[in-house]
Amino acid sequence: MDQKLRIDLNCDVGEGQGNEAQLFPFISSCNIACGGHAGDAASIREILRLAEQHQVKVGAHPSYPDRKNFGRISLDIKDEALKASIKNQLSEFFTIAHEENIQVHHIKPHGALYNDIAGNEQLAELFLTAAADYLPGCQLYAPFGSCIAELALNSGVAVCFEAFADRNYNENLSLVSRKLANALITDPQTMTDHVLRMVKEKQVLTLEGSLVPIQAQTFCVHGDTPDAVSLLEKLHTFLENEQIMIGL
Repeated sequence: MDQKLRIDLNCDVGEGQGNEAQLFPFISSCNIACGGHAGDAASIREILRLAEQHQVKVGAHPSYPDRKNFGRISLDIKDEALKASIKNQLSEFFTIAHEENIQVHHIKPHGALYNDIAGNEQLAELFLTAAADYLPGCQLYAPFGSCIAELALNSGVAVCFEAFADRNYNENLSLVSRKLANALITDPQTMTDHVLRMVKEKQVLTLEGSLVPIQAQTFCVHGDTPDAVSLLEKLHTFLENEQIMIGL
């Protein structure tokens, strides 16, 4: 008998949407905002507890310190200031998780920081330095073929390749800019086809119409994507019907 495929479904949470209780039944891990782009100590603690109730693995979701733009714009910031911000965000998150006796499973950068360290080796090294005290005990969620993934793997950091269920891709595996109308995937059938192709064929259909090789073990739906709960519920059901197990 063929071994069943298994993937992780993750979601960015703690960002003010208030839909975590509806999302958690359909995902197996989550990325909790820790103050850079959204969130604070109270929201971190609340969502850690909720994730524990739903047996959802938790990760820190640090960002550029830019709440005004929700961390989705590249920030012109000095290296030491960015490093200090990432360290502070992670320190607060891990401290609260320790107080709640909850194991942190992973770290996943957010938004523009995630995209920037995927292609900028200097920034990727800065991020790994800032997170160095925490990464030995958990995984890094990062895109396949990225600078950050390659540097992390070469440093002995455990990397979980991530792809996006609700985002379209360019041929270089970068995400289509949110400034464009077709950046998001919000049609349930399109999303399920998109994910199934990446899971079973290890390819992604790009905006240009090309099939490009990709690897991923975890797939993200953003918590603020329109109808995120409904999309995740339908994706979860579809994957189960395809005999693809959800979990880590």
